[in-house]
Amino acid sequence: MELVLVYDEFFSSIGAGRFLETEQFVAWSTGMEHAGFSITKPFNGEPATVGNGTMIAIMLDSNEQVKSFYDKALSLGATCEGGPGPRSEMAGFYAAYFRDLDGNKLNAFHLEIPEG
Repeated sequence: MELVLVYDEFFSSIGAGRFLETEQFVAWSTGMEHAGFSITKPFNGEPATVGNGTMIAIMLDSNEQVKSFYDKALSLGATCEGGPGPRSEMAGFYAAYFRDLDGNKLNAFHLEIPEG
């Protein structure tokens, strides 16, 4: 399945859809006032490569949504880089890590911020 179509299905699981699209790139978001995610053809025309040390992080509303989003990624062919769970580096930080079909690293997370 073409990568753009995989991302259409993947992002629809959290209510996101395409909000900008040209021949050069496609971007998805849950709304114009929220951050977006895009895939872009390299400007220099060379093949795209995975960025060493690069990771896209997507903030979600709950731990359950993180797990569901991670499960959706794996069902679409992503590979696990660290299953859903609390991370010791920050209290209230729940995250899952995976790589897309091209090897790009993504992180889905929920952060419980104490009130006050």
